[in-house]
Amino acid sequence: MEAPTLDQKHKKKHLQNSYIKKTFPVLGMTCAACAVSVESMLKSAKGVHNAGVNYANQTAWAEYDETVKEEELQNVIRGIGYDLIVDAEDPQQIQQDAQLRHYKELKKRTIWAVILSIPIVVIGMFFMDLLYGNWIMMALAIPVVFYLGRSYFINAVKQARHRKANMDTLVALSTGIAFLFSAFNTIYPEFWHQRGLHAHVYFEAAAVIIAFISLGKLLEEKAKSNTSSAIKKLMGMQPKTVNVIIDGIAQEIPVSQVQVGNIIVVKPGEKIPVDGMVSEGSSYVDESMISGEPIAVAKTKGEKVFAGTINQKGSFEFKAEKVGGDTILAQIIKMVQDAQGSKAPVQKLVDKIAGIFVPIVISIAILTFIIWMLAGGEAAFTHALLTSVTVLVIACPCALGLATPTAIMVGVGKGAENNILIKDAESLELGHKVNAIILDKTGTITEGRPVVTDMIWNNTTTDQVLNKQILYTMEAQSEHPLAEAVINRLKEESVTTVRLAYFESITGKGIKAVQQGMQYFIGNKALMDEYGVSVSHDLLIQAEIWQEEAKTVIYFSNEKSGLAAIAIADKIKTTSQEAIETLQSRGIEVYMLTGDNKQTAAAVAKQVGLKHYKAEVMPSDKANFVKELQSQGKTVAMVGDGINDSHALAQADVSIAMGKGSDIAMDVAKMTLITSDLNMVPKALKLSGRTVNTIKQNLFWAFIYNLIGIPIAAGVLYPINGFLLDPMIAGAAMALSSVSVVSNSLRLKTAKL
Repeated sequence: MEAPTLDQKHKKKHLQNSYIKKTFPVLGMTCAACAVSVESMLKSAKGVHNAGVNYANQTAWAEYDETVKEEELQNVIRGIGYDLIVDAEDPQQIQQDAQLRHYKELKKRTIWAVILSIPIVVIGMFFMDLLYGNWIMMALAIPVVFYLGRSYFINAVKQARHRKANMDTLVALSTGIAFLFSAFNTIYPEFWHQRGLHAHVYFEAAAVIIAFISLGKLLEEKAKSNTSSAIKKLMGMQPKTVNVIIDGIAQEIPVSQVQVGNIIVVKPGEKIPVDGMVSEGSSYVDESMISGEPIAVAKTKGEKVFAGTINQKGSFEFKAEKVGGDTILAQIIKMVQDAQGSKAPVQKLVDKIAGIFVPIVISIAILTFIIWMLAGGEAAFTHALLTSVTVLVIACPCALGLATPTAIMVGVGKGAENNILIKDAESLELGHKVNAIILDKTGTITEGRPVVTDMIWNNTTTDQVLNKQILYTMEAQSEHPLAEAVINRLKEESVTTVRLAYFESITGKGIKAVQQGMQYFIGNKALMDEYGVSVSHDLLIQAEIWQEEAKTVIYFSNEKSGLAAIAIADKIKTTSQEAIETLQSRGIEVYMLTGDNKQTAAAVAKQVGLKHYKAEVMPSDKANFVKELQSQGKTVAMVGDGINDSHALAQADVSIAMGKGSDIAMDVAKMTLITSDLNMVPKALKLSGRTVNTIKQNLFWAFIYNLIGIPIAAGVLYPINGFLLDPMIAGAAMALSSVSVVSNSLRLKTAKL
């Protein structure tokens, strides 16, 4: 085969560039098999070159020719029972509305299934001999099984088309057969009476299974509906309108109309709409969204500013450099969306087992019928029908359906008792496997706000009360983000203000004031040197020690000499070291990532006993580090509190947010620690292990009855002692397995974390 020429390669590349690639929300997908159907139909559509479906975030992408109309793709998908949202102003909103409608519909169906099942259970268990009891139960079971539970039958058919079987197959099969068998026994009880047998009914089994499984699906849908709220909040960080200078006049325009090169005015307290460079004025900007650091950054002419960050007290103008999808905020939104969607939902253990179990049960039931027909003698058909139905009844998935949701519900409750909010069962299923954990520094290991850790005064200073009042008054008028830490410290000492004759802010160095003819300064060493202020040897030595501990040092002086040195730092939480030691003692690798400088990162790592850390990392670097660890086969947990952590949180296998952190971090994360105490992390991982063990025990109890009961139901004891299992006893065994499962799950409540 000849190698393609340069011209052919260029032509192919040109063709690829002319394709349109677009992502569309999909409605109506309820299982992984649905996603397979949508993907295969899109790929086979005329003019489509490639396509893919993301089941986790309910979207599909297609790469197609310019000649293809979006409506054509929509019609292809509608033809197989789903829908593609095209040509909409806000497709995400339409998808959310549809999901909300689906959730409300499922909630209504579940409530009605429970209401109608209660009288069926009461009659079936306590009033079996009630006149017309079977007819009443059948009348109540019809809407439960065939209307409220219709989705299980529809999904079972879809699975069968793909030659697969899952929980829905088991539900549809067992409830359908239990109902039809019971309906036959209600309408023609003589069939059994003539053969000396009682006509049993299993309407309560069919109805209760639908009610229980619907309840489990409802909980799953509720958890799924939370994933998009984080994206909405991130999108809300960009202002809707901006003030742009056009022909020397400030005009308000929508942010979508901002173009590269526009001059934009930012007032105090406003969010910065797009990425750019300061052209006039100065201020401090809160960039914690990007760096995670709580201290606002000084911005003067020539400095870069980013969309979504918040301006503090000053005002400035800047030139737009990146707009729309090119801004850092837009990239963070896209990365969070991709990370949330790239993880396929954990294939439920129950579905895996059901995939093997269903074909085996069906095969055993068919085999039982055939053997009885061949070797059953006179009553061959009676015994064949009775035994094969008994096999299917005893294999009913009631306990199987309860095994996971009951353990998860108790596990979630146990977490809440210990200040651990769990939003998604996936994190409970994966937590015990975690062998690498990444901690953000600011707000996770540390308190997340600067405080004065030390303050020493020059021994020769006279009238310290007045000096503290001057210091307090100057800092109260300062715009510097560290000023608040000093104010809070002096407030504790009940320091009052004095009147200043003059006040001036010196950008990048500090502040200057005059009180009773004397000049006073607050700032860094460069400011002291500039004004010829003499700082004592003792203060300088102490400042050096503080700087080695990664603390920020500022000086307070009059025009002659330094009066005080103040150390400001983001304090390490009292529980951080203990939590890190606990995690490391369990063989978990612990890493610290921070947007802060190397010196600060090294000092914090040393104090808490961490060997692995990285400094000066951007939000995307954090997520890439998570991917790097995952590529090494590690199960990674990420603990963070800021918007800058949201991409890494979405990428991690287990994501944990601090309760005092940003709303976005809490929305993206699958777990939230209400108290922001790192000691809760080892507890959360331990709870995961306990919950998973409970699920496995539940599955054992759910199956032990089947393993013993199915052969007996099939009639293996008949040749030995003439015993045939009554379908009523089969129903009781099924109920007993459900009781065992629920009781075992409740044991989790007493577990010690």
